[in-house]
Amino acid sequence: MGKSRIRKIGILTAGGDCPGLNAVIRAVAKAAINDFDIQVIGFRDGYDGLVRNNFTELKNSDVSGILTVGGTILGTSNIANPYRYAISKGSKVVFQDLSKEAIATYKKHRLDVLIVIGGDGTLSIASKLIDDGLKIVAVPKTIDNDLSETEFTFGFDSAVTTATEAIDKLHSTAQSHHRVMVVEVMGRYAGWIALYSGVAGGGDIILIPEIPFDINKVCMKLEQRHHYGKRFSIVVVAEGAKPKGGKLTVSKIVECSTDKVRLGGIANHLTDTIEKMTGLETRATIIGHVQRGGSPTAFDRNLATLFGSGALYLAMKGYFGMMVALKNGKVAKVPIKKAVSKLKLVPLNNPLLLSARSLGTSFGD
Repeated sequence: MGKSRIRKIGILTAGGDCPGLNAVIRAVAKAAINDFDIQVIGFRDGYDGLVRNNFTELKNSDVSGILTVGGTILGTSNIANPYRYAISKGSKVVFQDLSKEAIATYKKHRLDVLIVIGGDGTLSIASKLIDDGLKIVAVPKTIDNDLSETEFTFGFDSAVTTATEAIDKLHSTAQSHHRVMVVEVMGRYAGWIALYSGVAGGGDIILIPEIPFDINKVCMKLEQRHHYGKRFSIVVVAEGAKPKGGKLTVSKIVECSTDKVRLGGIANHLTDTIEKMTGLETRATIIGHVQRGGSPTAFDRNLATLFGSGALYLAMKGYFGMMVALKNGKVAKVPIKKAVSKLKLVPLNNPLLLSARSLGTSFGD
C-alpha cells in the first residue's frame, strides 16, 4: 500500500484508563507535528467527544511533560458507544444510535484518519465505524492484556507492578498474624494479571478464569502448608475466577456500558469459605482501581511510545483498518477485526504457569 497524504488526524482514548495513555498521545502528536507538520485534534472523553464534537487541538506544548503522567489528558469513557448511546429521559435510560453524529464530526473536521486507543470494546466500535467508511488506525490498550494478536498491551506491566507491590506488602502482615491473605486483582475474563503478579509476588495459590478451581483442593493446600509449619499463605485470585460448576462473582450490572457486567467480590466469598472449611484466620484485600492508576513503568512508557509512533507510521502508509501490535518483540500491524475476534486467554501450557506449578504453586485444580 502506498503512502497517504495526511494533513489532519484525530485521536481519542476510550474505555478504562491505564498508565501509558498519555505516552501514546505524546508520541502520536509529537511525531505528527515535528516530522510531518500534521494538525492533531484530540477528542475529549472517548467516543463521547466524537458524538458531541467536543475536541481540542493538540500542540507540542500540550503534550510536553506527560510521558510519566498516568491517566489521559483527553479523558475517557466506557459508556459512550455511538451505536448504543445512553440518554437519560426522566428516571429511565434509553439507547439511541448516534453513529451518524460521530461520522459527521469526523467529516466536519476533514480528518484523514482517526487514531483510536483502547481495548476490545473500544476497538469493536472502531471496527463498526470502519464499516461505515471511516479511516481508522488502532493502538491496543488494556491492563487485562486480553487483546489477541499482540503479545502485550501497554498498561499491563504497570498494573502487574502495582499488584505485585501490594502482594509484597501483604506478606509481612500475613506472616505477623499467621493469616491467609486472599488478594483479588483485576483482569475481567482473563488471568494474566493474576498469573504474573501472583508468580512475582510469591503467591502460594493462584486462581484464574482459565482454570476453574476446586475449593476443596484450595483448602487442602492451605491446610498442608499449615501442617508443615508455614503459618501464613497468600492466595491471589483474578476477579473472573470461578469454582468448578459455579458462576462468576458479579458486583453489579451497568446497562449503558460496552461491557455490562462488572466483576468483583470473589475474594470476600473465598475468605468466608476458607475460614469455615479450615478454621484458619483469613482476610481479603481487593486492590481494585489502584491497578489502573499511577505513573507507567519504563516498559509501558517505551511500548506506548513505540505504539504511538507506529500508529502514525501506519496512517502515513495508508494502512487503515489496522492495529499496531507487538509480535516477536517487534512492532507489527494486524487487522483490527482480527484483533477483536476473540479474547486472548492464558493458555494452559503457558511457560510461566508451568514454571509456577513446578515450584509448588497451586491453581486450585
